[in-house]
Amino acid sequence: LHVAVLASILSLIIYWIIRDRYRVRNLNGKHVFITGCDTGLGNSLAKWLDKRGFCVIAACATEKGSQELRCCSSLSLKTVNLNLADSSSIARAVVFVTEQTAGKGLFGLVSNAEGSAPVGPTDWLRIEDFHSVLDVSLLGLIEITLKLLPLLKKAEGRVVNLINAKGLMAFVGGGYSLSKWGMEAFSDILRREMQDFGVKVSIVEHGFFKAEEVNSDITEKYLFKLWNRLTPEIRDSCGEKYLGE
Repeated sequence: LHVAVLASILSLIIYWIIRDRYRVRNLNGKHVFITGCDTGLGNSLAKWLDKRGFCVIAACATEKGSQELRCCSSLSLKTVNLNLADSSSIARAVVFVTEQTAGKGLFGLVSNAEGSAPVGPTDWLRIEDFHSVLDVSLLGLIEITLKLLPLLKKAEGRVVNLINAKGLMAFVGGGYSLSKWGMEAFSDILRREMQDFGVKVSIVEHGFFKAEEVNSDITEKYLFKLWNRLTPEIRDSCGEKYLGE
């Protein structure tokens, strides 16, 4: 019994030593750029890193989101408006990040923004429904990552892609699951390629969190919007019972 207790204590000590080796030190001057900071995880992460001394650059989709975040953060936190579906907006954000880092490089890029997601049977959807998600959650993520790679290489920083695990379960039609599987593939490929440059790439597969922008009313609204625009032929083939179920 004594041997088991001593072994447990020794294991715990070794664990703490190893864990502390990976703890980030000297946080001042380390810049972290986060997308999707209007609400939810991105907003919470921006505040959390700001309190711990990181130089946070938070990308928000709306000016209201930017103002509210600045009001409850330190003066070192900076915000920039970003529309990931717009290459011009991405280019402006990259210029802003480059100016803020002032030659130091980018310590971290956290991608969290998600596109709007019409949900419903695949044959109810149009190609623009897929674009509304993929242009933001996948193609926008790829574009801004590519443009920030030089800054990440300079600082030997890290890329962290937040992926909602429910998107990895392909149980509903639309671009949402496609974007999450695409993010997984992009991240895995980038991880292998960037290891020679000292850049780390991580995926955080988080669970489902109830947020203001995600609720059953919005899901139902999307569903009825899709139903109402269907051709009579498709509605007849499905029937009201199918819609209800």
